[in-house]
Amino acid sequence: MFDYTEDSVRSLDWKEHIRMRPGMYIGKLGDGASHDDGIYVLIKEIIDNSIDEYMMGFGKTIEISIRDQMVSIRDYGRGIPLGKVVDCVSRINTGAKYDSKVFKKVVGLNGVGAKAVNALSSYFKVQAIRDGFSKVVEFQQGELINEEAEQASEQRRGTIVTFKPDVQVFGNFHFLSEHIEKLLWNYVYLNTGLTIIFNGQRFFSRNGLMDLLETSIDGPILYPIIHVRDNDFEFAITHGEKMYGEEYYSFVNGQHTTQGGTHQAAFREAVVKTVREFYKKDFDPGDIRTSIIAALSIKVQEPVFESQTKTKLGSQYVAPDGQSVRNFIMEIVKKNLDNYLHINQETADILYRKILQSEKERKDIANIKKLAKDSVKKASLHNRKLRDCRIHYNDNHERRFETTLFITEGDSASGSITKSRDVNTQAVFSLKGKPLNCFGLSKKVVYENEEFNLLHAALNIEEDLDNLRYNNIVIATDADVDGMHIRLLMLTFFLQFFPDLVKAGHLYILQTPLFRVRNKQKTIYCYSDEEMQTAITQLGAKPEITRFKGLGEISPDEFKHFIGPSIRLDPVIMKKDMSIHEILSFYMGKNTPERQNFIIDNLKVEEELPENPIIEEELHTADSLQLTENTAVQVPQ
Repeated sequence: MFDYTEDSVRSLDWKEHIRMRPGMYIGKLGDGASHDDGIYVLIKEIIDNSIDEYMMGFGKTIEISIRDQMVSIRDYGRGIPLGKVVDCVSRINTGAKYDSKVFKKVVGLNGVGAKAVNALSSYFKVQAIRDGFSKVVEFQQGELINEEAEQASEQRRGTIVTFKPDVQVFGNFHFLSEHIEKLLWNYVYLNTGLTIIFNGQRFFSRNGLMDLLETSIDGPILYPIIHVRDNDFEFAITHGEKMYGEEYYSFVNGQHTTQGGTHQAAFREAVVKTVREFYKKDFDPGDIRTSIIAALSIKVQEPVFESQTKTKLGSQYVAPDGQSVRNFIMEIVKKNLDNYLHINQETADILYRKILQSEKERKDIANIKKLAKDSVKKASLHNRKLRDCRIHYNDNHERRFETTLFITEGDSASGSITKSRDVNTQAVFSLKGKPLNCFGLSKKVVYENEEFNLLHAALNIEEDLDNLRYNNIVIATDADVDGMHIRLLMLTFFLQFFPDLVKAGHLYILQTPLFRVRNKQKTIYCYSDEEMQTAITQLGAKPEITRFKGLGEISPDEFKHFIGPSIRLDPVIMKKDMSIHEILSFYMGKNTPERQNFIIDNLKVEEELPENPIIEEELHTADSLQLTENTAVQVPQ
C-alpha cells in the first residue's frame, strides 16, 4: 500500500498526456496491419484539416507522399495564419473551427487532431504559406526545436505538414498502401472535384457515392444504382443478387463513420418505411434490407461524435434549424425513393420480387434457426469450443478495440493459446478437424452445421455487425498444407456469408514463427528462412535451431510473445478490383482446368539441401549444431 498524499497528484502538460494516454485521442495503437490503427488516424487528422479547407472553397488538390515512414501532406488552402502556427499545432483546444462563420459543416471540431499528431511523432514540421510569406516550425515528440522567422515566399498558399510516427509509441510499425488508398478514395467520393495525389497516383471522382458503390459492389446487382443528392444529404442504394446481410458506407462531413450512428439508423428506418408505404404491405424490415448495399453522406453543422476518432455520430439534430437528423433524412429518402419507384416500374417490380424471395427464404429456415438457437443455448452452458474473454467489442470499454477471437485447429493449438492469452481481451474458438467447404451453399448451412452455428453465435453477427463481440477475428492455423487448407475453408465461410465483416477490416491471419534460433545468451524467433539465416549469422557458432511444425509444439510461455503486444497479423484485404465470387469460384469451386493449370505452373520442387552455404555448414557440422526433437532434418525451401 502507498500513501495518498499531495505528492501523488500530478499535472501533465498537453504532450505528456497525449503520449501517456494515446487511446483517448487516436483509438488503438497497432502496427499498421489494421485499417483503424493509430498511424492511419494520424494521417487522417492532417488530411481532415485539408478537406475542411476544400469544403470551404479553398484548394482543389491535396498532395501526399510517404517515404521511409515519413509522411508529407500538402494542401493549397488558405494556410494557417502565420502568427498562430505554433499555437495551432501545440496548444491544446486551439483552432479556428469553434467559429462556425469561418468553418461550416466540417469534421475538425475540438482543436486536438494536429496536436495529437505532433505529440505522437518523433519529428513534426509545419510550413504555412499565405499572402506571399512563409513560416516554418519544427517539433520533436511535441517539443518545439525550431521556429523560423517569417520569410517572403513565392510558393502557392497552403499548408505543408511533415511527420514521422514515433517508434517509442507505435513500435515496429509499417504503412499498408491498401489501407491508405481506401481512405483516400472515400475522400474523393465525398468531395467531387477534389484531386488527391498519393505517391504519384491520382484519386478523383466525378459521380460521388455512385462511384463508391460501383467500385465496392462484388457481383451482380438486382437493379441500377439509385443515386440522390438533395440539400446536405446524398445517398446511393441498390440490392445485391448473391449476398446476405446489409452493407453500408456512411459519412458525416466527409468522416467515415464505420460504426454508423444516428444518420445510418435513420436511413435504415426511412428505407423500410418508404418501401412499406409504396407497396402498401407491412413487410418485415429484414426482408426489405437483406442484401442491401448503400452509401450515405450527410453534412451537419457542429456534429457530435461519440469519441475523438469520430467513427459514430451521436448528433440528434441538424443545426442550426433544430430539425432532427431522423426527420431530415426521412423526408429526403421518402420523397426521392418513392418518386424513383413510381417512375421506374421495372425496378419497383424487381425489388418487390426480391422482398418476397427474402420472405420465403426467411420462413424456410425459421425452424432451422430456432433449432440452431436452442442448440446454441444448450452448448453455451458448457461450450468446449469457445473460451471466452471478459471484455467484448460491443461493450463500452476503453480496451474494446483489443478484443480478439482466435480460431484455431485442434486441441493442442487451442491449449497453447488459451494458457498464454490475455483473458480480458482474447478468446479462443477451437475447430475440430477441417470445416465444411460452404462455397455455393445457402445460408441454411450456417444454422445446420454445428461448428458454423456455434462460431456464428459466438461472433453475434446474425443480423448485422452492430453487436459484433470481437474487433479482431484471427485465423490461427499451422503453417503446413492442412493448416493452409483450413485457412482457405474459413476464409470461404466469411466471404460467402459475412463479406461485410471482411470489408470492414475485422479478419486477420496470425503469423507465428517457423524457427527458434538461440544460444546461451539470446533467443531469436524467425518467421521466414531469410530471418533464420540472418539470426544464425548474428548469433555465430553453435546456435540451436528449432523448427516449429505446428502451433501445438510452441509452449505457452513462448506463445505469449506471439499474441502479445508484438503480435504479427496479416489483414485479409479485399482490393478495389477483387470479385469475391470469382475468387471463391477459382479456389473453392469445382476442379476447373484453370485451377489445374495454375497449380502446375506454380508447383515448386524442394531441393534435397538448401544452397545457402551458412545453412549447409551448420547442417554438416555436427558439433556446431544441436538439433532439438522438433527440428526438421531438411530445411524447407
